[in-house]
Amino acid sequence: MTETFDPRALAAGLHSLRQSGRQEATSTFALPADLDQAMEAQDLHAAADGISSNAWKVTVSPQGQAVTAPLHPYAEGVSGADIPWYPGLKFETEIAVRLGSDLPVRTGASYSRAEVVEAISAVYVGAELLVSAIRESGSVSFLLFVADRLGNSGYVLGPEVEKSVVDTAAATPLKVTHAGRTIYNGPAQHPKGDVLTWLVDYANDGLRPQTSLKTGALITTGTLSGAIELTEPGEIDIELGKAHLSFSVSKG
Repeated sequence: MTETFDPRALAAGLHSLRQSGRQEATSTFALPADLDQAMEAQDLHAAADGISSNAWKVTVSPQGQAVTAPLHPYAEGVSGADIPWYPGLKFETEIAVRLGSDLPVRTGASYSRAEVVEAISAVYVGAELLVSAIRESGSVSFLLFVADRLGNSGYVLGPEVEKSVVDTAAATPLKVTHAGRTIYNGPAQHPKGDVLTWLVDYANDGLRPQTSLKTGALITTGTLSGAIELTEPGEIDIELGKAHLSFSVSKG
């Protein structure tokens, strides 16, 4: 017999696991049946965390459906950011963009990449931290992973860079050190080559909320370094081209 899905129960369970730094296997959860149920649970999960920042991650499901989740805790690197460390915490160097104008849901012609770029008012280097309450993350049920805020467990916004970086980031030298050890040293590489692919996909999703992609929203665009596990707390130092970002991950 299929267990009746209760978004509030799932959100409460995910929130409790994250609060205690624990993980459970996918098989222990009642799974969302579709993206609407997953997003309802995600919204309740975000409310339990008291998330109010207008900062988002965007990616696509294995079926090609664009999805988002809020970034939390959110910090700006200039203020000496410190993000909680938990066992299994992973790190990604990313590019974030801020919208200077709305990208309303369209029913007619799709947004072109150029139109999305035109809506961007600022571009930044950033760092996403990831740890999921789900032991397998999204590898068994991507919808469950959506409910768990796509595994986000923190974001640090770094310095503003030239807007042209959205076109050139994938070829930029990137070096990352953690606790004094080099954990990435090579060209930045986005899974799709173009850092704006998933944002353009989301802009053209006719089912996204009417309140999404409004002026002032910050959207991070996907990893340039892969997901690297941080086996201990410590200082992180990122050099992407001439841009530099430092912050700490510390035991909570």
